[in-house]
Amino acid sequence: MTTPATRAAQQHLNVSRRSFLRGLGVSLALPAMESLFPTRLLGAEASAGQLGVTATGRPLRTAFVYFPNGAIPASWWPATTGADFALSPTLEPLAASKQHLQVIRGLGHQAAEAAHEGGNDGGGDHARATGTFLTGTRLRKSQTDIRNGISIDQLIAREIGHLTRFPSLEIASDTIRKAGNCDDRYACAYQYHLSWTATNTPLSPEGNPRLLFERLFGTGTAGQRDALLLARQQQQRSILDFIRDDARAMKTKLSARDQEKLDQYLTGVRELEVRIQKAERLGLPKDPGVDTPAGVPIEYGEYVGIMYDLMLLAFQTDSTRVISFMTAADGTNRSFSEIGVPEGHHDISHHQNKAELVAKVAKIEHWYAAQFARFLKKMADTPDMDGHSLLHNSQILYGSGCADGNLHSHSNLPILLAGGAGGTLQPGRHVDHGPQPVTNIFLSMADRVGLKTLERFGDSTGRLANV
Repeated sequence: MTTPATRAAQQHLNVSRRSFLRGLGVSLALPAMESLFPTRLLGAEASAGQLGVTATGRPLRTAFVYFPNGAIPASWWPATTGADFALSPTLEPLAASKQHLQVIRGLGHQAAEAAHEGGNDGGGDHARATGTFLTGTRLRKSQTDIRNGISIDQLIAREIGHLTRFPSLEIASDTIRKAGNCDDRYACAYQYHLSWTATNTPLSPEGNPRLLFERLFGTGTAGQRDALLLARQQQQRSILDFIRDDARAMKTKLSARDQEKLDQYLTGVRELEVRIQKAERLGLPKDPGVDTPAGVPIEYGEYVGIMYDLMLLAFQTDSTRVISFMTAADGTNRSFSEIGVPEGHHDISHHQNKAELVAKVAKIEHWYAAQFARFLKKMADTPDMDGHSLLHNSQILYGSGCADGNLHSHSNLPILLAGGAGGTLQPGRHVDHGPQPVTNIFLSMADRVGLKTLERFGDSTGRLANV
């Protein structure tokens, strides 16, 4: 039997928990609810003169996803262009999202080639592939005196980052090396960082799902997040257990549709947190001689999947509108024994046209495409407030800075553009744009965010038309 004293004690406990969490900077990020959102902001007038929104006033999400070591051209490129194209063997996992997808042919990064503007920097194509991918800038070949350009994601974040809790998120499902020589006298900073906020300032991606989760659901400094993790481990509770009462109280203000939306969202967050907790339990005891950070799964597919799911949550809660995700740095030599490829990815990318090795490399590229496909499916299945999906109100570029790993080439890079950017893109096609810089498509993406005054970026020659 619950007595007044018991109820008072429980109420005091809930208040104490809430105060404790807020003292650590914890707040629950929630998806936008129609019941709590002014109707007037859902109309076209909401976007008039504003950056970072669609014509219906919804956030326009922009993401850049990098996969390593290029692609086997014969397996990547569809045989025909236009809207009636058939997906290639590598892109076959994306069949369910074909109508949301553009296969972009003909874009390259001349700045990543060994020979450029009368000079030749020799080896180091993997460092140039990753480092140049979002900047379109020739890298200074040095281990200490690094120099690159600002990346397109950070240029966009400078303009719209004030609209969200995080101006941008930089994430990875790979170990990040920040110092030293990584590729033929190029600093590791080039090879392991996609995002650059200044010519000599790369932004290190977060590769620990636990820490990224707590940035989204328990904001604060690194020390505060560490304290929160310790408290969670000691008390064997989840963040959702602490704030359940708050969510229940908010539900009384929601329509039936929004209540269902909230329940689905909380269920998804809880499931993701359980997966991270499982990864911690399974990951820590492995290889005790290595200091494995908590939250990083041993199984690579689970690792990549969790990071994609965290991207989805970040967009769904409007925690940020700009994300860069490096699935792995170029030159990675990870093996894929789980799909029958025990050799290192980089090693066999130099296949010398041996059919057996070519098939194995294509199998890895198919695997990466399948992970991206699952993310797109979830984005397409997640409704936004204007009746469209999150994917419709997004523009997501997926690609590699290396075209053919066997040749270390950087022309005709494998690139996809997913989403509708609020209805301003024309997905469901394979388009050959001829030889143009990748930076041209960055200008077109920046236009859709509202940065129409940006005249040039990197080595751009103009905006990419017909996207």
